[in-house]
Amino acid sequence: MARRHRHRHDRATENTEQANVGLRSEDRSPAARYQAFRERQKHVASAAHRFAQTLDFSLDDFQLDAINALESGDNVIVAAPTGAGKTIVADFAVFLAQEQNVKAFYTTPIKALSNQKYHDLVELYGQDRVGLLTGDTSINSEADIVVMTTEVLRNMLYEQSTTLTALRYVVLDEVHYLADRFRGPVWEEVIIHLPRQVRVVGLSATVSNVEDFSAWIESTRGDTALVVSERRPVPLEQHVMVQRDERHEPEIYDLYRSATSAQLNPDLVSRMSELDRMAERRSGTHGSHGRGRGRMDRRESRAQRYTPKRWAVVDELHYLDLLPGIYFIFSRNGCDMAVQQCINAGLELTTPEEARRIRQIVDEMVDGQLTRDELRTLHFANFRFALEEGFAPHHAGMIALFRQIVERLFELSLVKVVFATETLALGINMPARCVVVEKLDKFNGTGHVPLTPGEFTQLTGRAGRRGIDSIGHAVVVDHRDFQAATAAALSSKRVYPLHSSFRPTFNMAVNLLDSSDYRTARATLDHSFAQWEANESAETLESQITTLTAALDGYERAFVCDRGDFRDFLQVRMQLTDLERGERKALKHRNFHSEQERSQAFRDLDRRIAELRERDREHPCRSCPDLAQHMRWGHRWMRESRELERVRHRYDSRTGSVARRFDAICTILEDLGYLEGVPAPLSDARSLPGRPADYVLTERGQLLRRLYSELDLVLAQCLVNGLFVDLKPAEVAALCSAFVYESRRGGSGEPRRYPGRLEQVAVQAKRIWSRINAICEDAGLDAPRQLDFGMVDITYEWAKGSDLSVVLQNNDMTGGDFVRTCKRLADILGQVAQTGPYLDVDGEDVAATARQAADLVNRGIVAYSGVD
Repeated sequence: MARRHRHRHDRATENTEQANVGLRSEDRSPAARYQAFRERQKHVASAAHRFAQTLDFSLDDFQLDAINALESGDNVIVAAPTGAGKTIVADFAVFLAQEQNVKAFYTTPIKALSNQKYHDLVELYGQDRVGLLTGDTSINSEADIVVMTTEVLRNMLYEQSTTLTALRYVVLDEVHYLADRFRGPVWEEVIIHLPRQVRVVGLSATVSNVEDFSAWIESTRGDTALVVSERRPVPLEQHVMVQRDERHEPEIYDLYRSATSAQLNPDLVSRMSELDRMAERRSGTHGSHGRGRGRMDRRESRAQRYTPKRWAVVDELHYLDLLPGIYFIFSRNGCDMAVQQCINAGLELTTPEEARRIRQIVDEMVDGQLTRDELRTLHFANFRFALEEGFAPHHAGMIALFRQIVERLFELSLVKVVFATETLALGINMPARCVVVEKLDKFNGTGHVPLTPGEFTQLTGRAGRRGIDSIGHAVVVDHRDFQAATAAALSSKRVYPLHSSFRPTFNMAVNLLDSSDYRTARATLDHSFAQWEANESAETLESQITTLTAALDGYERAFVCDRGDFRDFLQVRMQLTDLERGERKALKHRNFHSEQERSQAFRDLDRRIAELRERDREHPCRSCPDLAQHMRWGHRWMRESRELERVRHRYDSRTGSVARRFDAICTILEDLGYLEGVPAPLSDARSLPGRPADYVLTERGQLLRRLYSELDLVLAQCLVNGLFVDLKPAEVAALCSAFVYESRRGGSGEPRRYPGRLEQVAVQAKRIWSRINAICEDAGLDAPRQLDFGMVDITYEWAKGSDLSVVLQNNDMTGGDFVRTCKRLADILGQVAQTGPYLDVDGEDVAATARQAADLVNRGIVAYSGVD
């Protein structure tokens, strides 16, 4: 397969340009002058030139390479650092679509990005030519330019929407998001299923295996140009902030010896060693490690340097004129506490005029959006006061309106410090002069894990505002067990590899089979990046298999025995070893229903061992005079045979792994009545052994097509088993919350109380989940996540019309978590509302109730879309 990966310059072109540097026009040959004239004419006539004329700045080389490739008809993958200007290429795709009178879709992974890009494009092209489609917002959906979340496009592809007819360009912003475990597979579905005439523009961070990703795009969608730029538009300097103790000011040191050096700054190393000695003297631990103490005890007793307080870090950055800044703290509560700590320390980062402007902007943005009860419940007065002082939190626990206020004020340089979780690093346009990273590890839900080079790069990529700052600054704050070498290792590596998280789901299976036959669906899945990666790794294994097979052939020639089959003799011995060691050990750990069953199993094992020993004793090769010499080769043959078996198992698990998962899913869906198998004719040599020739969707299958929940099959089974029949709208909303809500760590998954009949219904739903879980386990599929009923009572009260203050009373749910979950809930209720025609009992009543429930949930603060 040809790989047309173009990097920043074509070598021949670059060499020609260099050769012509300094030559006057009249010094060139007539042919060279004519060629240059033709090139200029061609460029002036291009869309790329007309697009460049609309900009008030010059395009970078990588941007020119990318837009020229797109105009020539290629798919384009652009990998560049945050803030480098990748979106210019996406803007050109939209410009090109307008010139050609065709449609362009701009997809993003999150609604906040969609809203931001929608406003940008409206400003360029006008409100009548731009649309927006997210899970809860639909504006001008038939426009020539539509911004949408990636899930919306995926659903349109499965529904074979007529809107796709004139589609020619699709921008996949933050395309490296396809590595995300939960939502990443949607990107691959879109790339695979887009019509062939559509050109894809992928905007990616500088992932280390972007060449592999581009090669996969090319294998799936045709000619693809890869454009990579690793140059930051604003140079980045790395620093470390330390502090002797609370009585002394924090100190900031460069991480490296110089801007061009990869060596650690000796002054920083010396100062940290000095602070270590001071800490040991303070704590009295110097030389106190006695004999017999474990490694854990020694580590815990080690004296720790003083960790600078958050407010002191901010105060020092303010003094050094390094603000505005983003201070990354990997905890929502930590972000909120940091704001309060700065207020309590008496810090003021704004002038009276700035504070007045902040209040004016905030009041304008909030006016008419929230009720007094909602503002009071969300502690709006405290939030606004902190903004006026120049501080703000930014995390997923805040409602979208508050996050938008913070983003707007930070963009205007009115808010000076934003304390944010790592989610802010994804795409939102909030560049800063400096970025502070509080720690180089974070809690991932199960334990504390180190930051990866990719995560560190994403965070520090925000530092340095193009056209404003000559240098961006990344500051790591000294903390427990911090080593300067760790920060250097994170900042020096070329980020992270991009790996697929794609896996077929029950909903994906029925949607594929609705639009194509079984064999085509399997072939489609073979085009996924997941299978491409598996095939690439399988090539290495294939080479190992060839080498091992050749070695075994050589050993077999070396131990040829005229007394009998020496290979058979070796296999008997290998089987004997397996039974005596592996099988006996396995039986010892197996659970038996009775002692009698256990005894019988061991008797059967002993009998099989005795039979093999007898074969070993009676084997004709035992009498060979060259037995010892043959066994020297035989031992090598047995060792390599074991290795070949392991490698073949790994190879088999990779090749066709995605299609095998799809087969397992189809079998389950057929057993549960969602699919009907069409038997393969005996004459059909193309049919797969043991598989039907095709599948046909039943009514249940059509129902499952409409359910895009992570628990798609569990929800479908609840519907077809009548769990929603006779439930009131508020009860339907409460029940469906179990399919979207996920308790934060430590949650029980149970509500404070079950309203009405929901306790009995919840018991039935749990039984259905248990059955699906057992079926998936038996088929070797991942277990579905558990139902979480922790929000049932809250949802019920909200759907019954209670105020936000009542709903969130006496629980630790944040306003942002509540709103986000309710938006997802309204979306899934809308999906349930489409299933009426496919339900056997009271289908239309259930659908109507779900529609009412969606309206009851999507009100007030939940209904706020952030698009005006």
